[in-house]
Amino acid sequence: MTSITLPDTFLWGVATAGHQNEGDNSASDTWFLEHTAPSLFREPSGPACQGYRQWETDLDLVAGLGLSAFRFSVEWARVEPERGVVSVEALDHYERMVDGCLERGLAPLVTFSHFTAPHWFAAAGSWTAPDAPARFAEQCDRVMARFGDRIAYAITLNEPNLEQLLQAGAKLPPEAEALKTRMLEAAARAAGSGTYASANVIPAHRQTEFQEAFTRAHRAAREAVKARRGDLPVGVSIAIADEVAVPGGEARRDAKRAAVYDHWLREARQDDFIGVQNYERVVHGPDGEVTPEGELNGMGTVIEPGSLAGAVRYAHEVSGVPVLVTEHGIQTPDDTQRAAFIPAAVEALATEVAVGTPVLGYCHWTLMDNFEWIFGYGAQLGLHEVDRTTFRRRPKPSAKVYADLVRSCRGALADSRS
Repeated sequence: MTSITLPDTFLWGVATAGHQNEGDNSASDTWFLEHTAPSLFREPSGPACQGYRQWETDLDLVAGLGLSAFRFSVEWARVEPERGVVSVEALDHYERMVDGCLERGLAPLVTFSHFTAPHWFAAAGSWTAPDAPARFAEQCDRVMARFGDRIAYAITLNEPNLEQLLQAGAKLPPEAEALKTRMLEAAARAAGSGTYASANVIPAHRQTEFQEAFTRAHRAAREAVKARRGDLPVGVSIAIADEVAVPGGEARRDAKRAAVYDHWLREARQDDFIGVQNYERVVHGPDGEVTPEGELNGMGTVIEPGSLAGAVRYAHEVSGVPVLVTEHGIQTPDDTQRAAFIPAAVEALATEVAVGTPVLGYCHWTLMDNFEWIFGYGAQLGLHEVDRTTFRRRPKPSAKVYADLVRSCRGALADSRS
């Protein structure tokens, strides 16, 4: 790896999400869907990684890697488990996490909704309900009132375009879409509601409706955050593959970009940054997607370290605002792939920064193997393993590779100044 130089303000971080890591998030919509019959979820989340209990240990792991930022979500379902009932204990907990980050030299990057929402919210129309933006803004306001003065970046919504990306790329088979519909119908009956939905379980025919709803929620959240603290950078994170075309595939590439990314990239023009979450490159030919030769990751796509730089470049070109890499990683049980992938991807990202694309920081997904939604515990993306019985964390070789990379980059910056 060649010497990498990035600005001294560049944030080196790792990302997590409450439901996937904390455990026993029983007041949430996702928990309800995990226990619905039939369910699209491979298994229930259960105790997850016991992150709600072990948060101090986990922050020590982050600090021990020499990082400067930690992205985590505040679980709305914990803060408001019943409509109008606010848990002081939950707010206390997340405030302690923010202060714990600061004590360890970590910038707190807070996500206000990482897919999950309260069960009562999902049963009352979810994000498409007329009062959903106001309810979400209330949640953002109470969080900001408690510790908004101490956080570094605010991410309103996590990947509101994920379902569109999955459907555009045919990532889920037709039978999964049918099972999703049956699950949501069963959940509505069990909840005694006319409808039930969750942010990352959206039927294909409701995609446009939910995009409009998420947009209203994002704007309301941004306004609530800014009302409390006008100087706090606010943005939304989106799932974005590096879409490239071979000759004749340009129209297909551009159509996918327009369908999946461009709405949110244009919306981000009113924000302070755009969060980019990249895991793969997609190659378009004149007749459809092209599979190049190469080693595959656990998602079944070719490992391409340059995909992050490509996604970042496009996101900035359309949005015009700085990019914060809120997630980037590789799904694989083979940690040697991860250990090789991280430095190569960051080197390509640094090259992109060197030519003028503004990138605020990089957060690797994720700190430890956790609950990966419908795939349960079968997908590994963490820098640490978690014993599913004792919940002890054990660093993988890739954790040291990332730590060494960060140390090397900081050393190169210091050398450039001397």
